[in-house]
Amino acid sequence: MTGTPKPAVRPADPRFSSGPTKKRPGWSTDALKDAALGRSHRAKPGKAKLKEAIDRTRAILGVPETHKIGIVPASDTGAIEMAMWTMLGPRPVDIFAWESFGEEWVTDAKQLKLDAKVHTAGYGALPNLASARRDADIIFTQNGTTSGVRVPSFDWIAADREGITINDATSAVFAQPVDWAKCDVTTFSWQKVLGGEAAHGMLIIGPRAIARLESYTPERPLPKIFRLTKKGKVDLEIFEGSTINTPSLLATEDYIDALKWAESIGGLDALIGRANANTKALLDWVAKTSWVASLADDPATQSNTGVCLKVVDPRVTSLDDAGQAEFAKKLAALLEKEGVALDAASYRAAPPGLRIWCGATVDASDVAALTPWLDWAFETLVSDLKQAA
Repeated sequence: MTGTPKPAVRPADPRFSSGPTKKRPGWSTDALKDAALGRSHRAKPGKAKLKEAIDRTRAILGVPETHKIGIVPASDTGAIEMAMWTMLGPRPVDIFAWESFGEEWVTDAKQLKLDAKVHTAGYGALPNLASARRDADIIFTQNGTTSGVRVPSFDWIAADREGITINDATSAVFAQPVDWAKCDVTTFSWQKVLGGEAAHGMLIIGPRAIARLESYTPERPLPKIFRLTKKGKVDLEIFEGSTINTPSLLATEDYIDALKWAESIGGLDALIGRANANTKALLDWVAKTSWVASLADDPATQSNTGVCLKVVDPRVTSLDDAGQAEFAKKLAALLEKEGVALDAASYRAAPPGLRIWCGATVDASDVAALTPWLDWAFETLVSDLKQAA
């Protein structure tokens, strides 16, 4: 490698992973000291912790009382599949998929033999949301974690729709507003914007979803971890702190700590403000840098959490696909070797590039300190290309 001078300042925290994400500022294991460890999750202390997590979630996100919030197994994936398996079938379905996780819900729809119409777009773009049918159920991803593209608004969802909407909001919640009137099912996981631990999903269902559960019984078998009803009615205990299977009370305590931190800094508005500030620090650098661009085609759809970048310098784009992928891999590896950006590679199924997490637990000063290192790493690798030629 060449002797390109290294920047003088390093990010104080190099963790820019898009999930699990950086813990909240000032976090330490002391935050877990009040966890109800060694106790049953069905005993009063354990159940109280789970209920506290639900109540604090409602307060910060402004979830209306008409909507029920439950803690469910298997992260966001489990929450989405629980909704699909139990609620979909009586109507046609519109699936909007423009990145890897949305494509997984397409696979699920095929396995469920749903009457589904798939609306797709390449990485960095959105499908035509206006093609959503009023009489169909809708599945969409609010923020494309692996593509850096988000839904700019909920205006495309009809207020007088006949179907239900399922919003996979795992990297959007706590960083972007959610229109609860337009979202009948909303799912997310703890390990995204608030930096919680993995394996637990959140399922938020509104009146229309509750009506669907109580009026429709799918013919397909339902595993225990998907069952949301008892004797034809929604099992409300699931939404009051009684979980379907055993949760981690250590992870629950960590999520509660993250929620308390969110409250202490000003709640949802402050969380959104931090994510926006982080994204601005990165995109301001992108705007004045010729070798890189945002993967998002339209600034109106730019994610403010998982910001995906592509290399546009002709010295790299002139390489074949394998060469470009190798360059991006080396770029992320060099940043990690220097200890300035960990886990910053683009998602394995996405176009080669970088993905920098800008969610609320990240500090804008660290994003600003990272950008000179991005330039340094690029120039170092481009110089190596010249020497190899």
